[in-house]
Amino acid sequence: MVRNRWHYTGQLPPTRFNMARYCLAAAARDTPDKVALVVVSDAKALPERAECWTYRQLDETVRQVAAGLRAWGLDPGARLMIRMGNTSDYALLFFGAIAAGCVPLPSSAQLTEEEADFLLADAGAEMVAMSEELAIHPPPDVRVLTPADIARLRTHHDAVDYADTAAADPAFLIYTSGTTGQPKGVLHAQRSAWGRRPMYQGWYDIRQDDVVLHTGAFNWTYTLGVGLTDPWANGATAVLYNGPRDITVWPMLMEKFQATLFAAVPGLYRQILKYNDLRAFDLSSLRHGLTAGEALGSALLEQWRTTTGKELYEALGMSECSTYISSSPSVGVRPGSSGKPQQGRCVVVLPVEEGEEPLSPGETGLLAVHRSDPGLMLGYWKRPDEEELVYRGEWFIGGDLVHFDADGYLIYHGRNDDMMNAMGYRVSPLEVEHCLSKHPAVAEVAVTELRVREGVSVIAAFVVPRDPDEPDGLDAAPLLAYAHEHLAAYKCPREVIFTDGLPRTANGKVRRRDLAWWRR
Repeated sequence: MVRNRWHYTGQLPPTRFNMARYCLAAAARDTPDKVALVVVSDAKALPERAECWTYRQLDETVRQVAAGLRAWGLDPGARLMIRMGNTSDYALLFFGAIAAGCVPLPSSAQLTEEEADFLLADAGAEMVAMSEELAIHPPPDVRVLTPADIARLRTHHDAVDYADTAAADPAFLIYTSGTTGQPKGVLHAQRSAWGRRPMYQGWYDIRQDDVVLHTGAFNWTYTLGVGLTDPWANGATAVLYNGPRDITVWPMLMEKFQATLFAAVPGLYRQILKYNDLRAFDLSSLRHGLTAGEALGSALLEQWRTTTGKELYEALGMSECSTYISSSPSVGVRPGSSGKPQQGRCVVVLPVEEGEEPLSPGETGLLAVHRSDPGLMLGYWKRPDEEELVYRGEWFIGGDLVHFDADGYLIYHGRNDDMMNAMGYRVSPLEVEHCLSKHPAVAEVAVTELRVREGVSVIAAFVVPRDPDEPDGLDAAPLLAYAHEHLAAYKCPREVIFTDGLPRTANGKVRRRDLAWWRR
């Protein structure tokens, strides 16, 4: 049989494969007393005051959690929603569920009660683990795991072995913004952890003695992958911070815990450089920085290099396939580009309208990843209509407009759809518009992303007031407050612009791409 010339060429995962076993079992056997996880609540406290887990402790507790979940009736394939803050319990439940063959649904603590209820119902979760300060209204048949229940899981008397799952069995379900406005579930396979292997040298240059400090929350694939999965799969140490959000803590943590790799979105790097004097900190242990989630501006890259003397390696990816384009110590940084396809991956540019034949260098089209990539999702949860939009033959198309230059570097041109980016999170304008349209003062609304300066964009709502003559008709404050009441903070507009009308096509469809011009 002749194999298609387009396919993933990296090593494929074993037929029987469990993601949690892959991440923890080898290090628990070979380096059981090495620190695997450090959770810092007080950046100013001594390092020994932080919560530390060795690989032996982590491996055993994850398997105890797995045993407890199974004993409490969560069967293989059943969904467990995690509605908690950034704590070690989050990681233990996530990997414990996978170890049991169940499917965790990590969710953001920023979600409103209304948003959390939707995820719970859409996923059909049978259990929800939650912090006391977060609200949700589960139906009677959904078991709620309280903090006391979670403490019991961590000390369950019988630790079980990792579930004997197939590489293509479901591992976890994560929600991202959908084209219809409602969030959609991205279902990943056990093999997804194996599918991250091209990043090890193609982005991080990760080593067993690395200390990886990640700034994100556990619900994000960027954090779950770069902050936990990959360090553990390589026997390294993961450091996460769950204290008060303060931009000044990051250089302090880099110095205090001797981080060798630091990962954040470009927007956070910008704030760190603006509000800290990095030269006042000992960052000699840091080998380089990692960034993803949004485009890295050339000015920010140069400022980081000049200030720290360290390199900053960018990657491009998405929830459906994590990162697959990157720069690294072996793929030099080129300002204005996120890098090249990682070794083994089959990544091409396809024509915008139709066709499966890749375009030549220099031609702009849609970025596409071959179906054979083990890191690619199993599919969208109960969204066959959305799957039809992203697959073209053997290719997955995420909606990014790009071209490859003559040297194989990718140049990003933006989205082919109206999807927005808020600090690395994809946000659908439809979801924000649906929320604001319910406010009594709004006649019409359109939402888009406005560029403020290089590398900095904000979500803006263009509003046609129902009655502009009313005293509050042109007051943005009530609209912003309403958005914060019904949407996670990162989805809320930063700016409200009142207008007499919205730009439309001949068929009456709002032209969101013209809103920035319309503002002028």
